[in-house]
Amino acid sequence: MSSQGARPEHDGVVGQHAAENQPSGSVRTRQRHIANIAERHTDSPLTTLNHHLDMLWMHEAFSRIKKNCAAGIDGVTAKEYARNLDANLADLLDRAKSGRYRSSPTRRVYIPKNERETRPISIPVLEDKVLQRAVAMLLEPICETDFLDCSYGFRPRRSPHQALDALRTCLEKENGGWVVDVDIRKYFDSIPHAQLKELLRLRVNDSVVLRLIAKWLRAGALDNGTLIISEEGTPQGGVISPILSNIYLHHVLDHWFQNEVKPALKGKAHMIRFADDFVAVFDRLDDAQRFMNVLPKRFGKFGLEIHPDKTKLVDFRHPWDSGRKPDTFDFLGFTHYWGKTKKGGYAIKKQTSSQKMRAGLKRMHEWCKLNRHAPLKWQHAKICQKLQGHYAYYGITSNSDSIRIFRHHSLRIWRYWLNRRSRKRDGMSWKRFQAILKSPYQVPYARLVHRASKESQLCLGV
Repeated sequence: MSSQGARPEHDGVVGQHAAENQPSGSVRTRQRHIANIAERHTDSPLTTLNHHLDMLWMHEAFSRIKKNCAAGIDGVTAKEYARNLDANLADLLDRAKSGRYRSSPTRRVYIPKNERETRPISIPVLEDKVLQRAVAMLLEPICETDFLDCSYGFRPRRSPHQALDALRTCLEKENGGWVVDVDIRKYFDSIPHAQLKELLRLRVNDSVVLRLIAKWLRAGALDNGTLIISEEGTPQGGVISPILSNIYLHHVLDHWFQNEVKPALKGKAHMIRFADDFVAVFDRLDDAQRFMNVLPKRFGKFGLEIHPDKTKLVDFRHPWDSGRKPDTFDFLGFTHYWGKTKKGGYAIKKQTSSQKMRAGLKRMHEWCKLNRHAPLKWQHAKICQKLQGHYAYYGITSNSDSIRIFRHHSLRIWRYWLNRRSRKRDGMSWKRFQAILKSPYQVPYARLVHRASKESQLCLGV
């Protein structure tokens, strides 16, 4: 088809959007409409999206932000902002549409990443959170049209447990195989703004939307009173950052793996990605090695770097195929390994990684130390919440021992700091502590929340 023949179809996208000066229907209805247009025009950018940004859309965006999060540099909370919500949202919308909107720098704080490193978290002001959520709601239906099934992070109706299930399924299909366990060095801090905006324009070419995103990218962060502005990175903690980071890796990794890597392989391959964490499974060693060799070059083109010490090739073949004890690898907080079954065969199992176990108990230790003088009833409620949260993520089939160990050590830590708050030599003896745990301060027992289906529990090689 000639370029002249293709032009009217693209103009049809522009014209159809331009005709909707007064959008109607709920936010979800309009999101489905955007998705339908994106599906019909997969090779064309949508040029008019900002007309969907109206008061209904802004109210929905405000309802979706977390209300109890820390405030940004202006100190404004959601409760304060909501006192005059209609006027505040109307003013914000007007400034966003007219170009008078100015993004504030984020407030940078640091949280533990592991035993040795910290992770910078950026806290936007509340107004930026609302507008970023509104724009993310525009981008989501377009991105969900494009994103591939291998991607699970920061997507609606997808979870890390679904990513783990998908990984287990492809490992079972390949009887283990060769696993490339990849670590991207400081991914969120390394995304080049220029290339991100270039990839974004492939599907979105609305001037208002692109202008807002550019302002957020160059707003910078206040770190101990110093304003830091960079041409790289999407700030972790920003509402818009997850979808922008997903867009970037979709083009850099997912689309490339599906359309260029897999067709060139001699055998089969699968990839599972959750945000910047991903593993690739190959049934042939030579394919896995070729992928490892080309991956740093591919990422280097887009300003990203593979961590050489944390990226590894794992022989995860079935023990009966490899003739040796298979290696293990970590993904999404779990160590994956081949374990013996009651029938004498082998099955792919998971347990809490040692790194995550240590980090979780360290956080529990610090919390109990900090709050040891708080009322016992309040401490008990918080400890229960923390344990239930741990079970909700780590309580999966084959991991019962690890969550029981976590509960056991958590209670020992709690007892230790309860004992330290008294001047008596044995102010909280084990006997007294055990009596308290029975009544009235019972603590939930370790339990499995996510159970594998019967099909996935079938043992391989039995």
